Amino acid sequence: MVEQPVDGEYPEHWEADVVLRDGGTAHLRPIHPSDADAVQKFHMGQSQNSIYMRFFAFKAKLSSKELKRFTEVDYRDRVAFVITIGGEIVGIGRYDRLDDPTEAEVAFNIADSHQGRGIGSILLEHLAAAAHENGIRRFSAEVLPENRKMLMVFSDAGYDVKRHFDDGVVSLEFNIDPTEKSRAVMESREHRAEARSVRDLLTPSSIAVIGASRKWGTVGYQLLEHIIEGGFPGPVFAINPEALELAGMISYGKLSEVPEPVQLAVVAVPYEEVPAVVADCAAAGVKGLVIASAGFADDGERGLMRQRDLVRQARANGMRVIGPASLGIVNTHPAVSLNASMAPTLALRGGLGLFSQSAAIGVSLYAASSRRRLGLSTFLSAGNRADVSGNDMMQYWEDDADTSAVGLYLESIGNPRKFSRLARRLARIKPVIVAKSDAMGLRLPPGHAVRTTQAPAGALDAMLRQSGVIRVETIEQLVDVAQVVSNQPLPAGPGLAIFSNSQALGKVVADSASSHGLDVARLVTGVDLDAGQSVALPALRSSLLAALESDAVHGAVAALLPARGLTVDSIAEVLAECSVKAGKPVVAAFTGILDPSVYVEGMVGSAEQAVPCFSNPGAAVAALAAVVRYSEWVSRDHGHFVEPEGCDPQRARAELEGLLRDVKGEQLKQLDPAATRSLLGHYGITVLPSVGFDTPDQAVEAADMLGWPVALKTTDPSLRHRLDLGGVRLDIQDAESLRRNVLQMRRTLSRYGDPALEVQSMAPVGQACTFRAIEDPLLGPVISFGLAGDAVNLLDDWAHRVPPLSAADVHDFIRGPRAARKLFGYQGLPAVDVAALEDLAGRLAWLKDSHPEIALVEFNPVLCGVSGAVILAADVRIGNAAQRTDSARRAMLG
Repeated sequence: MVEQPVDGEYPEHWEADVVLRDGGTAHLRPIHPSDADAVQKFHMGQSQNSIYMRFFAFKAKLSSKELKRFTEVDYRDRVAFVITIGGEIVGIGRYDRLDDPTEAEVAFNIADSHQGRGIGSILLEHLAAAAHENGIRRFSAEVLPENRKMLMVFSDAGYDVKRHFDDGVVSLEFNIDPTEKSRAVMESREHRAEARSVRDLLTPSSIAVIGASRKWGTVGYQLLEHIIEGGFPGPVFAINPEALELAGMISYGKLSEVPEPVQLAVVAVPYEEVPAVVADCAAAGVKGLVIASAGFADDGERGLMRQRDLVRQARANGMRVIGPASLGIVNTHPAVSLNASMAPTLALRGGLGLFSQSAAIGVSLYAASSRRRLGLSTFLSAGNRADVSGNDMMQYWEDDADTSAVGLYLESIGNPRKFSRLARRLARIKPVIVAKSDAMGLRLPPGHAVRTTQAPAGALDAMLRQSGVIRVETIEQLVDVAQVVSNQPLPAGPGLAIFSNSQALGKVVADSASSHGLDVARLVTGVDLDAGQSVALPALRSSLLAALESDAVHGAVAALLPARGLTVDSIAEVLAECSVKAGKPVVAAFTGILDPSVYVEGMVGSAEQAVPCFSNPGAAVAALAAVVRYSEWVSRDHGHFVEPEGCDPQRARAELEGLLRDVKGEQLKQLDPAATRSLLGHYGITVLPSVGFDTPDQAVEAADMLGWPVALKTTDPSLRHRLDLGGVRLDIQDAESLRRNVLQMRRTLSRYGDPALEVQSMAPVGQACTFRAIEDPLLGPVISFGLAGDAVNLLDDWAHRVPPLSAADVHDFIRGPRAARKLFGYQGLPAVDVAALEDLAGRLAWLKDSHPEIALVEFNPVLCGVSGAVILAADVRIGNAAQRTDSARRAMLG
């Protein structure tokens, strides 16, 4: 870690750990004068050709003057980044501002031995983000025609690059404002790199167990034993300086003695020995670490410091970390057969991928899936989740052909915006089930940079819903849903057929289904299972298939009491057969069976044809209802993230830069009405004009200018909407009436300290609504909508969303509050112009997503009538924005 200058100008927030194209890691930071020797060493290690490509001439050595210029920058007009691995510089990127203050020239130099790892693309992303902070909007570069690799860095970045050839040099220039294409390119590169890094962890070619023990029952003993007995086909090495032989094979005293390369190290040593082990792994070229050792974030503040140092040490040397306090990883693919976990046997092979942030919950999750005979593709226990996260696993699962559904238990979400983006993309092709207790709230994993949420209650749930996540509260519910999605077809709708051999039980299940929003299309309570196997099973098959053939039936629940002469397996076989033939989901609930040897909870039947079974019919219905809601989300048209017409983010950004010049630190600046109208106008948002005044005559002049009739209001934020407290007077028709109302209002409001007054044009009659948007330190932009008045003030009846919003998101957003039914006609009132509210919501979401500098926007009230919506008052506050967790640069959470 480079010491920072005493003047404090070193921009710490630009530092980042990054994942390279091949899955390795590196550290990126701004350059510093103390890097001069390292830069010289880097330069002298380059080939003559690379030096010529960078400087258009050969320089065997940089001069003192050149070193000073390259390493002493002001972090504003001149910025340079270095990427290091193991403390060695492997890449340098820089920009220098040109005479046009909005343009800078960029240049890169990548170590010969590290070319092809995506280092140039990462440097470009981070330079562009830094340039944006410093008011630069355009990059230019000069590249030799034969330097094809560097030309590809620019052309493949997703920017609209203009190039021309002059005097033997290719000149490039491009706008660095993020575009849909550049974001897609960045996300694609990020996906490939992070998926590759996880794949290398879950499919290692060789493993070393460091801290392996011959003492039965110890963590090191069990991990080594489980890897071997699980059938891992690659070489396994036991590392223990005090043992000559372990598990029937030679033990090595230290990793450096191992005669072959080691890709994955499983570490089970006391926490105080971990740093030395990590250093040994770095020296041996290990790619990933599974750390079972405790004593890190689980050990208070001192443990947090150990954990931060551990992650920094590992990432700086190109390694990913699972844990600490991890219970291990599992991969059931026959070619891998990896059980580097505390589970005594390798899990059944199947399509469910599991991730647990908690070691204890990970045990419960793994045990529950095993108990219910749910086959797994992969399992990862993240323990303290210092590095590898649920986001990383989703990147991997998206491409993994062996995984058909995923389940995650989360105690925290370190990068909610990225989680939302990845979950939305993954959920479109594979069900994503998330268990996250409400008690956990929204917070960072232990050991990461401190940020606290200010998001309103319900914002996190809204983010999960709009991402298509199946949200559950408990591990049991997660496994309930996983049973259904693991091998059952998705239901095409909410129509349900219920079969039971008990009238009372059938009606109870039907009531439960209705309460979960399912439509009971057919209720059959006369199922006779006592007629003997040769009669009962064919009758059940025929009846169930007939029901499933109906277009009104999209799935079925069989809720059955014990029957004489029939086994659960025989009934399940019939149910599974019907499901396969009809292509519709069927779940079973066998209730009232007291024999503990009879298996009624989990997947019953053959591996190729099994049916999800429950002991509780309510759990069966709830799980199927959750899958129905997910299926509806998948099948709907989500629309696109399209910028509304009439938006001009660049002009808004330029205006904000001017407004922010006098804003210091964390203070917020409330914009005056003129600045508010101007800024909002760049997004096609208009506010009904109002004019303040001091005297009644000035009020009349303002009304003449605005047009009669007018409204008279106080500017006091707590009174301006309160007709009952005398803060508003409406529909004033003429000058005499206005003068009279001014005097009366001032007398009425004198008890509140004589607040200022204003005149405003009268808006058409309509339903009063309110919009609010904030910048949350964790979630980023959050927008909220509700019906003004008691609905939001007393009942907290808000809908929340996290931009960006698709057309489908906006549609659901406006219909989200419970009181939203008033918008569609209520007690004889006509329906309002909901399309106008949706248009306003879309513009506000785009505004807030584009400008983190805008800390707060509030429109209250917004009057929506039968034609159009009018904003009567707008409050906009701006500040210096912190870096969003999911920004236009790739960076690992630190």
